[in-house]
Amino acid sequence: MNMKHILLTVMIALSSLTASAQCGIENTAFKSGEYLSYDLFFNWKFVWVKVGSASMSTVQSRYNGKPAWRSSLTTRSNSKLDKIFTLRDTLLSYCSDELAPLYFRKGAREGDRYYVDEIWYSYPNSNCHMKQHRIENSGEHVWKQSEYQDCIYDMMSIFLRARNFDASKFKVGQNIPMPISDAKRLSKSWLKYQGKETFEMEDTKQKFRCLVFSFIEREDGKNHELIRFFITDDANHIPVRLDMFLSFGSAKAFLKGYKGVRNPMTSKMN
Repeated sequence: MNMKHILLTVMIALSSLTASAQCGIENTAFKSGEYLSYDLFFNWKFVWVKVGSASMSTVQSRYNGKPAWRSSLTTRSNSKLDKIFTLRDTLLSYCSDELAPLYFRKGAREGDRYYVDEIWYSYPNSNCHMKQHRIENSGEHVWKQSEYQDCIYDMMSIFLRARNFDASKFKVGQNIPMPISDAKRLSKSWLKYQGKETFEMEDTKQKFRCLVFSFIEREDGKNHELIRFFITDDANHIPVRLDMFLSFGSAKAFLKGYKGVRNPMTSKMN
C-alpha cells in the first residue's frame, strides 16, 4: 500500500470516528453493573392490575473488539395478562463509549404475533448508515438499508442518551428531536419537557423529585403521546414511573428496585 492509499484510509477512518462521536454524548448517568427492575400494571375495567415485570441491565462490554456499553431490557406478562395479551419482549443494544448506537435487536411476542428487529449502524462520510433486518410473524426475512445525514437511534440507545441530557437548560414545553427507527421505518418523534413533579410510590410511600417528559410521535398527520416518563431529578435520571398509552389501553410501570447506580440518589425525599 502506497502513502496515498494509507492517507486515504486514515482519512476515512477519522471521518467515521467523528460521525460516531457526533451521534454520541458524554455519559454521566450510569455505570457498569446498573440494574433496574419494574412492576407493570394495566388498567382493566377501571382497576389497575399488576400484569407483569420488566428489568434492565447495563454493563461495559466489547463490540467488534472495541469497548462498548451493552444494555438489555426484558418485559414479561404474568398469567393475568396472558389471558388477554401475551407480552414477551427482549431488547439488546450495543453503544460506543460515547453512546453512539452500534447494534440493536428486539425479539417480541406481542399477542399472537412474534417478530424480530435488528439494526447494524455504521458512520461513513459523516452519515448514519443502518442495515436493517426484520423477521416477520410469517417467517419472512426483510432486509433494507438506510442512510441519513442526521443521527438516528433505536428505542434502547435513545433511552441511554436521554438519561444524560442536562435538563437544567430545558424550558417547560420545549421539544427535543428524537428520530427513532426500527427495522421497517423511521418515526418522526420527540421528547417534550413537561416540568417537575413530586411522585410518591404507592406501596412504600417513598417520594422522589422528578423531571417529567412526554415521548410523542407524529403519524397520519396527528401527534400521539406514547409514553410519559417520570425520571429522578438527580444525576442518575432513573425512570421511577412510566405511563404508556397503548392502542389497546393504558399501562404503567413503577420502579421496584435498583442497584449499581452511579450517583447518589439525591432526588429521594425522606
